[in-house]
Amino acid sequence: MSKIDDIIARMEALEKELAAEFDHVGTEVRYTIERKKVHFTKEIQQRHKLLATKWSAYVAASGFLRMLTMPIIWGAVIPALIMDLSITFYQFVCFPIYGIPKVRRCDYIVIDRHALSYLNWIEKLSCVYCGYFNGLLAFVREVAARTEQYWCPIRHARTPKSTHSRYRFFLEYGDAEGYRARLETVRRQFDDLRGRGKGK
Repeated sequence: MSKIDDIIARMEALEKELAAEFDHVGTEVRYTIERKKVHFTKEIQQRHKLLATKWSAYVAASGFLRMLTMPIIWGAVIPALIMDLSITFYQFVCFPIYGIPKVRRCDYIVIDRHALSYLNWIEKLSCVYCGYFNGLLAFVREVAARTEQYWCPIRHARTPKSTHSRYRFFLEYGDAEGYRARLETVRRQFDDLRGRGKGK
């Protein structure tokens, strides 16, 4: 195992530990998840309702200038929906041809904060938007990462600030012989996804 593989293995272990800790924190605020639906105790639900802010008070507290930015924020919904449809269609048609496991949207786009009773309807709508938009970007990034692994799996000479999930499998920058010898192998190196059930 190379040093890079060792670092990645430790990072993945830490990510699992972090996810488990997030789940543990959830149990402390007394909610459970059944069939992808969150359930709070009655005591917590009542407390949440008492903490809800009326939408009119929320708007007043937000201020005039912040409210003016809302059309700009919501204007991004149209290109986001177009991107969502395009990427979904692209992977549906192309990934089976390339032999790449499909990315499951539900693993990335999580919309559940609208069920919180301490949020007013404006906050709930905003949370739906943020959950969709950020999840969509993560979904698109994973589709793009798997595509890049197939078509051009070469690391950059200058490592980007944030690398995607497939970057570790890429070939070294400038290694011409390795590229020609291992390209087809790297193009099919998705066993880690199939083994963990992340591909479809």
